[in-house]
Amino acid sequence: VALKRMLNFNVPPVKNSTGEPVWKVLIYDRFGQDIISPLLSVKELRDMGITLHLLLHSDRDAIPDVPAVYFVMPTEENIDRMCQDLRNQLYESYYLNFISAISRSKLEDIANAAIGANAVTQVAKVFDQYLNFITLEDDMFVLCNQNKELVSYRAINRPDITDTEMETIMDTIVDSLFCFFVTLGAIPIIRCSRGTAAEMVAVKLDKKLRENLRDARNSLFTGDTLGAGQFSFQRPLLVLVDRNIDLATPLHHTWTYQALVHDVLDFHLNRVNLEESTGTESSPTGARPKKKNKKSYDLTASDKFWQKHKGSPFPEVAESVQQELESYRAQEDEVKRLKSIMGIEGEDEGAISMLSDNTAKLTSAVSSLPELLEKKRLIDLHTNVATAVLEHIKSRKLDVYFEYEEKIMSKSTLDKSLLDMISDPDAGTPEDKMRLFLIYYISSALAPSEIDLEQYKKALMDAGCNLAPLSYIKQWK
Repeated sequence: VALKRMLNFNVPPVKNSTGEPVWKVLIYDRFGQDIISPLLSVKELRDMGITLHLLLHSDRDAIPDVPAVYFVMPTEENIDRMCQDLRNQLYESYYLNFISAISRSKLEDIANAAIGANAVTQVAKVFDQYLNFITLEDDMFVLCNQNKELVSYRAINRPDITDTEMETIMDTIVDSLFCFFVTLGAIPIIRCSRGTAAEMVAVKLDKKLRENLRDARNSLFTGDTLGAGQFSFQRPLLVLVDRNIDLATPLHHTWTYQALVHDVLDFHLNRVNLEESTGTESSPTGARPKKKNKKSYDLTASDKFWQKHKGSPFPEVAESVQQELESYRAQEDEVKRLKSIMGIEGEDEGAISMLSDNTAKLTSAVSSLPELLEKKRLIDLHTNVATAVLEHIKSRKLDVYFEYEEKIMSKSTLDKSLLDMISDPDAGTPEDKMRLFLIYYISSALAPSEIDLEQYKKALMDAGCNLAPLSYIKQWK
């Protein structure tokens, strides 16, 4: 909703207006691109009047009679480039939207450039959008995609981290969370555990919220900007948890559809990229092998199959794909049959008497065709994705890993020794084995004795594992 309002020049879009949308250009940086792409498809952008969407730092041609909507982070280089656009008179008017709040000094830089370029009247609006988070689903968002190395478990827990670096990380996280609550229009009740990174974030966020509320005229949480935000007495609970509480879960091999896609395929911002293995087709000897096709699919909320099955165990998903395929084939045969009936030659009485009730059938067939094609597209998509996942499961025996780790984590009796699992040359990659062993190490009440540990280490090294994670977890434990 916030993005659509922004693309409509920060006016809420009117539902029943019959007028054409105003044609405009959207200019974003990588951050803006990551925020928009999981939420709005190219078609939706076009419906909102966006004819072109371009990266800020690409070579752009002047389009003098079109308004431009900018959606960028207020970084030094972005501001410089925007000032350059003003000087080059690229567009008719400029709507500058910043993903996070822009500082006063940078605003003055833009103002100076606008005066210098004689373009003050063309800068129509400048907005802080507070949208510095990436929404992947109706009830899930993530922070910081472009600088994910900056904000990560590793970054916070590095032994050589300086105080200033830590401050930067905390500020980045707090900024994104603050943006989230501004967009939500609610002030949370914050809970966290003491003495962890979570507490640092909580204290900073609390301070930022209080400072914002102190100035009643300029507060982001009052007034008409939020619709019903200020009448809501239900405050959400924000629970901040440090990853250190539970390190085993992120290492655990998964068994539900979405988690598997995330674990074994290249899945990023709701888009999965696959390399299609081309079959060995008969080719003249000595010909070069066919290149692998790269395909990418969007797995979004509009995909009904994904919505229904992303949390299902993988075997169920495979079954459901099969059922969808069968029901689709039945409908497809029906359409083919109707087509063939309509094409009957001759004055066959049967054909003519059938025509009248078949016309009705054909009309319904024509109207259900787009729906059928969409169904076909989804079936193909999930067949390809599920097949790719299945190849990984088979080649790495991920089902065995999943079950074994479940047993370790729930402390039930193990049917085969850990050493056998690690030493099995067919089961999984070195990384799989390391993950398994770390889970065992984290979950065991008593750390294994030195003699046992040496044995495990040797087996892990023979399997080609890097032992650095083990020494970290040892120290952590």
